[in-house]
Amino acid sequence: MKIVFIGSSLAIVWYMRYHKVVKQTYSKNEDTFRHYFLMLPCFALALLFHYEFTLIDVLWTFSLYLEAVAILPQLVLLQQSRNIDNLTGNYVFLLGAYRALYVLNWIYRYFLQDHRARWILWTSGLVQTALYADFFYYYILSWKNHEKLKLPA
Repeated sequence: MKIVFIGSSLAIVWYMRYHKVVKQTYSKNEDTFRHYFLMLPCFALALLFHYEFTLIDVLWTFSLYLEAVAILPQLVLLQQSRNIDNLTGNYVFLLGAYRALYVLNWIYRYFLQDHRARWILWTSGLVQTALYADFFYYYILSWKNHEKLKLPA
């Protein structure tokens, strides 16, 4: 399953970067978020807050922190463009719902299984879910009113 997951992730990245139809929908002028600025703070946090100071653990912790904020460039781009097509809106909503279900899974496992606190994992998951909260609000509001999804300026 790991091979399928990694392979499908690479295929998606390739498709987004090199496929003509998808490439035509990307506007470099609107994409102003500098994602490189997310990497350095996440790596610094991984060096400061980790479970064990080993290469694998620091890299794993870095990936958790980076995953928590990886949606920021997409959310900023959606905020700037304001009008969001259905496919993009549904995709971002399902990404956030996926993370929110992860949080529920952690709560379930804590109380009914091992009672172990995983603070780094939980905090990064809660931060990621919180980043989606504003988007969730407007997504559900537009769905309820049967309107096209529009984010405020």
